[in-house]
Amino acid sequence: MFFQIRNPDNACLRQSIREQSQNLYNLPVSAKIVIFGVGNRPFHLPIRRSVMEYISVAAFAAKHGIAERTARNYCASGKIERAFLTGKTWNIPADAALPPRKPRAGHIMPLLEVLREQKAMRLKGGIYHRTQIDLTYNSNHIEGSRLTHDQTRHIFETDTVGVEGETLRVDDILETTNHFRCIDTIIDRATEPLTEAFIKELHAQLKSGTSDSRKEWFAVGDYKHLPNEVGGMETTPPEEVHREMKRLLAEYNVRRHKTLDDILDLHQRFECIHPFQDGNGRVGRLVMFKECMAAGIVPFIITDDLKMFYYRGLQQWPAIREYLRDTCLTAQDNYKALLDYFRIPY
Repeated sequence: MFFQIRNPDNACLRQSIREQSQNLYNLPVSAKIVIFGVGNRPFHLPIRRSVMEYISVAAFAAKHGIAERTARNYCASGKIERAFLTGKTWNIPADAALPPRKPRAGHIMPLLEVLREQKAMRLKGGIYHRTQIDLTYNSNHIEGSRLTHDQTRHIFETDTVGVEGETLRVDDILETTNHFRCIDTIIDRATEPLTEAFIKELHAQLKSGTSDSRKEWFAVGDYKHLPNEVGGMETTPPEEVHREMKRLLAEYNVRRHKTLDDILDLHQRFECIHPFQDGNGRVGRLVMFKECMAAGIVPFIITDDLKMFYYRGLQQWPAIREYLRDTCLTAQDNYKALLDYFRIPY
């Protein structure tokens, strides 16, 4: 392979080589650059080669905690330098950084705008309606609620129970209606900074009126008074919860541009602290949904079929982040399918 450059001057030599060879990193071993100088006398320019490693779109997406579709869009729009196509496959430099997110001042994602608009309208059959039912049913079901998806839908749509020949737990019904209110809260206040007071407010809303709220030791809307565990694992002792929550939120809020991994790390550490006597999983997932919207990241709903992968991801997060990340990216793809159906850009 030869690249011929005629009558170069010092100023244009480097640029000419770059333009004609396109990518010196990819030149084969047999490549030579031949320069024709004064009198068209040729001389050979030695090539100093560097070894450039490339990774796939899937590997880049997993490395940075983004969807593969997003990684492809970055490549196609030229936001990842030195990425190139081989056929239909993108090759991305292994050391390529994630393009910086540059949100406009005061800008909120289209999804949040639509959710707020449909909430104000009390519109049925839209993304707000679907999110309320799916997020409430799945998050409560993970924690043992016996209400079905149809029963959850009926309660949201009619504000009545209307079940014949079946015994339902009062707490399941109350926590379902309370969860609807919690979702309204995170929609209304999605862009507010995350604070201990806000998290406690969500817990108070979720457990309001339940049998737990009548127990003096339970502390609805406040941190736990008694030690607890999750999945057979020890959690933060009650006397240390405030200190650990304060440190967690301080470390999280100092990050100006939150990534998906930042939000997942917040969620996993929150669940390890387990600050409340009960309701930690639901409050944690509500916070995660809120923070995704605040960061302009498509949120997601952990469904029953993802529950065991989700639990494994939480347990293994410190050692193997891919488990939780991949589970949440799968859930995110499911929610993106809804956004596509309702024609909401993201």
